Amino acid sequence: MEELTQPAGEAQGGGLVPGLYVVSTPIGNLGDMTQRAVAVLRAVDLIACEDTRHSGLLLQHFHIRNRLTSYHEYNKVSRTPELIEQLRQGRRIAVITDAGTPGISDPGFYLIRAAVRAGLAVFPVPGASALLAGLVISGLPSDRFAFEGFLPKRDGRRRKRLAALKAEERTTVYCESARRVKRLLEEMLELWGDRDVVVCRELTKRFEETLRGKTTDVLAQIGDRELKGETVVVVAGAREEEDEGSDETART
Repeated sequence: MEELTQPAGEAQGGGLVPGLYVVSTPIGNLGDMTQRAVAVLRAVDLIACEDTRHSGLLLQHFHIRNRLTSYHEYNKVSRTPELIEQLRQGRRIAVITDAGTPGISDPGFYLIRAAVRAGLAVFPVPGASALLAGLVISGLPSDRFAFEGFLPKRDGRRRKRLAALKAEERTTVYCESARRVKRLLEEMLELWGDRDVVVCRELTKRFEETLRGKTTDVLAQIGDRELKGETVVVVAGAREEEDEGSDETART
């Protein structure tokens, strides 16, 4: 049980050792914040976050007083060397995203990669993850899966990527804005056929919703509704569809 009593990143006698702490935060329900995440965010010297106002509210809720610095898509190139230099000087820095786990479809990846390349210590502080939450409640095979994140917004590039994924046998997971998810499903139906799909919207939040069925079924459930929020879309792989088709043939 020694691994549980002396967490990684903690020095003997308490306190945090120098390094970059990749801290997960809730994706909607504040009850999903871990005790360790709160402790780390209190103890580090600096917290790098996408939106200081948004993260400031999170810290306020958990009575955390600490210094925030912005780190987002538009300043990552200039800010990364500054933070790496601070880490080299022995600072303890946490990186958080607006919601969920940093480094997955967000600029935290660039800071993490830079720290690794510089030979600096990087510690995970695990917690909520929208992609894993959607995957595990989907009911689709999760022993092997591929995460595609956000597909390109430009029509040609997005359709080209979808065409390349048509033969993917693993379950695939996507992030998409709720207002664009209908278009995505329509393109998947056109290019891939009618597969099993699960759309998870506003996970862990008040208006959480999960739509399941064939692509045509889910499109019918959406209908003319204007969905809001963020979604995780989980789609059965090509092999899964073939196996189901074989089972149906055998029964008939």
